[in-house]
Amino acid sequence: MKENIFPAIKITFIALLFFSGIYTLIVLGIAQFVPNKGEGTVIKENGKTYYSNVGQKFTDDKYFWSRPSAVDYNAASAGASNKGPTNPEYLAQVQARIDTFLKHNPGVKKEDIPSDLVTASGSGLDPHISVQAADIQIDRIAKIRGIAAANIKQLVLSNTERPLLGFLGTERINVLKLNLALDNLK
Repeated sequence: MKENIFPAIKITFIALLFFSGIYTLIVLGIAQFVPNKGEGTVIKENGKTYYSNVGQKFTDDKYFWSRPSAVDYNAASAGASNKGPTNPEYLAQVQARIDTFLKHNPGVKKEDIPSDLVTASGSGLDPHISVQAADIQIDRIAKIRGIAAANIKQLVLSNTERPLLGFLGTERINVLKLNLALDNLK
């Protein structure tokens, strides 16, 4: 029994030391080489401070809507709902989001709504939407703001982030940056 306990204690101590100290310092060191030194991307606009890497809640019709959040955009409690795709409560939530979107976007068909506008991300804090999710909202925003849809479409195109290295991931749009640019559009 002694020959099993002491090696187990040693391995536990080594793992504890490595993962709580050495590994943490390695990650902190790597973070010093990225923008903002791992602090997140801060945007200061009109006296307010925003973190562009954390989803923000936009539900006003004059803005592009964000991806829904299972944690109500609370960065302190990031997470998903953990409800499966056949869960009746989850399906009712998604249907309510679809109904709300259709009410605020007349002329849009249910089958044309991109899934990222009615389903929450795994973290509940995704700051991005797809280009399709932005495009489907252009008419509503143009009508409310009295701006030509073509001008808003150009704004969407100029705020589209390309895939990493040209092929890793998909095109996406940071909703906060897009909405701040929309507010500055004359």
